[in-house]
Formats: sequence, structure tokens, C-alpha cells
Amino acid sequence: MPVTYDQAHQYRRTGYWPDKTLHEWLDKNAIERPNALAVKDAPNRFNLTGQEALQFTWAELKAVADNMSHDLSDLGLAKGDIALVQMPNIVDLVVLYYALSRLGVLISPIPVQYGSHEIATAHSVLKNRYAITLESFQGRPLPLAQSGISSMTVLTLGEDLALDPNARAQESQFEKIDADHILTICWTSGTTGAPKGVPRHHNHWMAVGHCNIQGCGYRPGDVLLNPFPLVNMAALGGFLAPAAMSGAALILHHPIDVPIFLKQLEQERAAFTIAPPALLNQLASQPALWGQFDFSQLRAIGSGAAPLSPWMIETFEQTYGKTIINFYGSNEGIALHSTPATAPEAEWRAAYFKRPEPDASIQAAVADPDSQEILLGVGAVGELLMGGPTVFDGYYGRDNSDVFAANGYFRTGDLVEIAGDSGEYLRIVGRCKEMINRGGFKISPVEIDGLLEKLPGVVQAAAFVVPDDRLGERVGAAIVLSADQTQFTLAELQKSFEDLGVAKFKWPEKLVFLNDLPRNPLAKVQRFVLTELYGDFTA
Repeated sequence: MPVTYDQAHQYRRTGYWPDKTLHEWLDKNAIERPNALAVKDAPNRFNLTGQEALQFTWAELKAVADNMSHDLSDLGLAKGDIALVQMPNIVDLVVLYYALSRLGVLISPIPVQYGSHEIATAHSVLKNRYAITLESFQGRPLPLAQSGISSMTVLTLGEDLALDPNARAQESQFEKIDADHILTICWTSGTTGAPKGVPRHHNHWMAVGHCNIQGCGYRPGDVLLNPFPLVNMAALGGFLAPAAMSGAALILHHPIDVPIFLKQLEQERAAFTIAPPALLNQLASQPALWGQFDFSQLRAIGSGAAPLSPWMIETFEQTYGKTIINFYGSNEGIALHSTPATAPEAEWRAAYFKRPEPDASIQAAVADPDSQEILLGVGAVGELLMGGPTVFDGYYGRDNSDVFAANGYFRTGDLVEIAGDSGEYLRIVGRCKEMINRGGFKISPVEIDGLLEKLPGVVQAAAFVVPDDRLGERVGAAIVLSADQTQFTLAELQKSFEDLGVAKFKWPEKLVFLNDLPRNPLAKVQRFVLTELYGDFTA
């Protein structure tokens, strides 16, 4: 929901909205730290694109991005146009963000895993005239290059566009872009349905960058290693925006390749990175692997998208001496962190987030999902509502009448429990639409996930809905075991839940073993796919 004049003034006064565009931060860094490293490719760049790895200082990055702005302008792109972009994490993509930012072209980035169906769906919403991609990725064209959509001009880096590091005379001045101009239209993850376009302007992104600089303790000139695709909140809000704001060096990685990732952490002397929970669990369980590298410069690692394992946090902090920060974010604007300062105990840092102070710019409330009555009592479970400088104004091209609550806060669709002695914490319970309703008992799949992950040899687990004529829904469990673990029976699993003292109505009543869990391009588990594939139930 668009903010009021008074709200915008407050966000600017508190520093969340600095009124500076992405490309203006580039200009600032090019002046203040021209010779400092700005961006660098992963060492396996050649395997991805058939091209050698690149790196640019801030001065070089500005020259390359400015030249690309002119090239794009010459090809017809101008303020207000939308460009659908499909590229891996390479330096060219970072250059493109800065170049399109200066032109005022709205960037809609999509994962490289998106195929013709997702591309056609995005185009039907955006009505974009332009698309930008690569000639080749891992030896074959990306789907965007072969979309065949006649109303969309597809430009390829390497053919239509080139990276020119030689600064040239600026023949023309582009139209002024202010910080309230839309920078990106990212896409929701689609864990419960079709993805939706999320417009965010420069100030939205800088507010998230502000939160991450504070929550993660970024320092000017830090080296940040980003392994997540530059298409959503985790990478854009966690790395691109704060790197620009703090003058940090952005080191790229794609896709997750553990040996390369660890080598980059060591060789680039990274101060901060993020990693999925499964990878951190793997590293915590293999101290010999961790000990092969010198991570003396590494201060902290962020993670999120699922509750973290307390034992993993304890291992990293007590054995490895590295801080773990739990992220809770979304493209729409959720931006919370659980840190040693807000949750010193590993059990709490793994699943609880400090509720924003009542007088803070960022606001949170908990409401009954059906009646929207605001809930206040400790232990109450309801839908999280978020408001403030990080929150978007509404989905692109959609009716947003049910997206915001009566108080103007965004209805996140996430269920949280009010926790702590005085309700000062929030614990993520699951998605409103993902709750398993077994005969009237509401069961959190996230809670079941955590119980399943306590079983010996379980490396991944996800609870899912099993439709049932009598009870409505039952609990299914999908499990990925380590290579040396023998499968167990449903009866043995239920006995384990009994031994843990878990209420019987929460016990899984269907068990499947998989080689991997179905995930979307952003690595989030798609429970609805598990239901579609394994949701049949025979008593």
C-alpha cells in the first residue's frame, strides 16, 4: 500500500530512505574508492559461459555500466520500459543492474531455471518490450533466448551488448531518476502457487540494505561472498544494495559448488556470506573439511528460508568461532534478523526473531488470519503483518485489495507465534495455506520438519498434506537420508515421535524416502508438489 507523505518523511528522517538511487551509490563509490575492488566473478566463470572471469574496481564498474547505459539507450530502451532479465551470477549481471538503473528501466530478473512456461507467464503480466540474456549458459542457450515471443525484443550480452571498460565521452544526458522510481520487479517464490511480480523502488531496496548493514555488521570495504541468485531479496537486499551503500566488494558464486565456495571464502578473505541451512549442517558435521581452510577473515554467516538447527549454530560459534545470523525476509519487504545481540541462545536464534520496537519505523503485528483481529497474548498464533520502509506497495498488475490489512500493513501469509516473557519475540510457524488441518487440529509443517530432522541420518525433511476423506488432512513426511543410513518404517518413525513426547495427532501417517526434496529455483521446498505426487492415503 503506498505510503503517506508523513510516513515517507519519517523514513527519510530515520535514514531508512536515503533518497539515493543504485547508480548514484555507484557514482559515489567511483569517486571515494576508485581503485577498490567492486565486483568479481567466480573462478569457474568459464565453465558457465565460456568466458574468462572478470573483475572491476569501482571506477571501472562505473565506466562499463555507463557505456552499457548508452548502448541500451541506442537500442531503444528508456525510462519506464521493463526488461525481463535471465542471467547467472556473473559480473555482467551486476553491470546490467547499474546500467538499467541509470536509464530508469525496470528490471525483472528471473532464475536461470525458469523455462518457457514461466517466461510466458511473466511476459503476460509485464507486457515487457525487452528481454536481456546470454548467448550461452553451460553450453546451451538460456530459455529466454529461445522464447519466441514476437512482442518482446531479446538482446544478448556478447552479441547485442558488450562490456566496454574504456570510458567514453557521454554524448547525452539521461532523464533524471529519483529514488522513488521502480528499480526491480522480482517474483515471489511460488511455494504455494503461481509467482507474483513484486515492484520495489530504490528507497525500498536501500531500506533493506540499511537493515542488513546493521543486522550483519557490514563495514566499509568489506568483502562479501554471494552464492544466491541475484533475482530476489536474499541477494539483492542482502548483497547488491548494501555493497553499494557500504562500498563493499561483491564476490559472485554460481551455482552452489561447495569446494569452490569454500575456496572463494578463503582466497577472497570474505568477511560475510550466506549459505542454505543444509550446507551449514553439512559443514558443521564435518569439522575436518572446515579445518582445511583459513577462514580467519570471516566474521559471520547468514542463513534462512527455514528454521536453523541449534546444534549447527553451537558448532559454528563454539567450535569454529563464527557467528550465525538467522535471516527472515521476503521480496515484499520482510527484513528481520536474529543475531547474538537479539537472541544469544542457539535454541532461540534458530527460530525466533526479536519483534520490532513499537516506536521503530519497521512495524509488525499479529492478526487472526480469518477475522484479522489483532492478537496480543503470549502464545497466540496468527498471521504476521508487516509495515514500514522496506515493505512494497502492492503486486504488479493485480488486485491488491486483500494484500494489506486495515491498518495498511502487508499480510505476509506467514503464521507466527507471539513468544518471549512479554511477547517480544516472533516464532515462524508456517504458511497460512500450508497448515495441516487434521480433524480440526492445526499442525505446523515447520514444526514437523524440525522433529523429523532430529532422527538419525536425516539430512532433509518436509511435512506435507495428505488429503483424507474422514479427517480432511493427515500428515505426510518426505525424508532424504544420508548415504550410510538405512531406511526405517513408518511405525519406527511414529515410535520416535512418541519417545519425543509429541502429541499423537501430529504423527506422520505417510512416509516417503526421496533422493531430494522438490524445490523452486530459490531452493524453497514446494510442499504442494509433495502433496500432488504422494498425497494418496490408504488407511
